[in-house]
Amino acid sequence: MPANVEVLIKKNGNATGEGPHWDEHTQSLLYVDIHAKEMHRWSAATGKDEKYTFDDYCSLVVPCKKGGYIVSIGKSVCHFDWDSKKLDVLHTVDKDKGTRINDGKCDASGRLWFGTMCLGKTVDEIKYHQGSLYSLEVDGTLKKHKEGVSISNGLAWTADNKTMYYIDSIPRKVFAYDFDINTGNMSNERTAIDFDKVEGLPKLALPDGMTIDTEDKLWVACFLGGRITRFDPVTGKEIGRVDVPAKRSTSCCFGGKNFDELFITSITDGATEEELKETPDAGSVFRATGLEAIGKPAPVYEG
Repeated sequence: MPANVEVLIKKNGNATGEGPHWDEHTQSLLYVDIHAKEMHRWSAATGKDEKYTFDDYCSLVVPCKKGGYIVSIGKSVCHFDWDSKKLDVLHTVDKDKGTRINDGKCDASGRLWFGTMCLGKTVDEIKYHQGSLYSLEVDGTLKKHKEGVSISNGLAWTADNKTMYYIDSIPRKVFAYDFDINTGNMSNERTAIDFDKVEGLPKLALPDGMTIDTEDKLWVACFLGGRITRFDPVTGKEIGRVDVPAKRSTSCCFGGKNFDELFITSITDGATEEELKETPDAGSVFRATGLEAIGKPAPVYEG
């Protein structure tokens, strides 16, 4: 039975939706609009979508255990208090490069992982190999784990915390690593999913954001593919799909009271007039149900 996909938050005009995170404590969806420089909070109870606009690109938002949120502003990772609107810069990265922070997510120990990419609104404008992958440790220190990244994107970990998955969009690959949850060390890089070998995907489709379900299967947003694909990362094979009425799907996360709903972000950047006529809901946030799979609560920053 195919999943049911509905428009949850309708967007009109330009939108760069990214970084969805389900906050189980408030039953709300957090997400960002990168080029609008906005952080959003959508309440499941009220259906209200609140937003706050920063002074630079905002590409990730994750709740903090101590309150407030970790957000990225340009190439800085910051703590933001929604009530007071106080913003504290914790670290600034890539000071000598024309980059910005992109996707980010916490592992089960509560450390935040995030990566950078070259500035540019479309893939054609981006210089490759300018980005890096970092972690913000629980004690507040910063570590660099990988250089030469083109578009740092999705992150996920297996239930036993022994395997980490990471997307660099330009090679069109989901990489796997041996992972040590205690130290945060990643090693033994290998390819888990190669988009060049996935049948039926458009040749221009790129892996973007992703999430993982309770069976350790990956759900990867196929940018320029108009779908979220469920993969078995052990075999690299497609085992399911959610078709999205927006060609430029960017990321997804599980949420809802039972974590059986999939929230999907999308963008309109780079879309032609013809594409927007074909998919008038492009840039909206979608919700898919009837997935026959469930997710798990997303870790928050423990620092």
